[in-house]
Amino acid sequence: MADKLFADGMTALREDRYERALELFSGAWQERPGHPGVAREFDGALLALKKSGDTAYAQGKWEDAGKRWMGTLRFITHPASNWRSYPFTRSEVRAKVDRLTEALTEKALTEYRRGEIPAAIADWKTILAYDPGHEESARSIRTATQQLETLKKLPPGK
Repeated sequence: MADKLFADGMTALREDRYERALELFSGAWQERPGHPGVAREFDGALLALKKSGDTAYAQGKWEDAGKRWMGTLRFITHPASNWRSYPFTRSEVRAKVDRLTEALTEKALTEYRRGEIPAAIADWKTILAYDPGHEESARSIRTATQQLETLKKLPPGK
């Protein structure tokens, strides 16, 4: 089973599906701790995942960047990870996620204040797409959605 998981992970890696590769490698490692293939390939997959997050960010693909950086954070402490040799630290990746969240939150609040409620909701949903536990965004969506419903009930011209 571990070898099948590893082989599937290699297929995902060749397809640039880095997070999926890491999930499969983790499964192989769980089945067979110290799996030599996982030990050999894990770091490269994790470095590629983090780099793909950086690329997505540079391209303005905030949701993809956030998801890939969160995936990096999820796997950086895996037993197969040699994190001490990485050109980045866990706290640096966390700081990227935090800055992204802060920028999207500020953008959403500005849109909300301008009355661009659907745009603000979309930004808060972007945050939740990569950080489902971000309570501030969830609360903001609830509030903004209620306000939209209230506005829809007002007669035209009010």
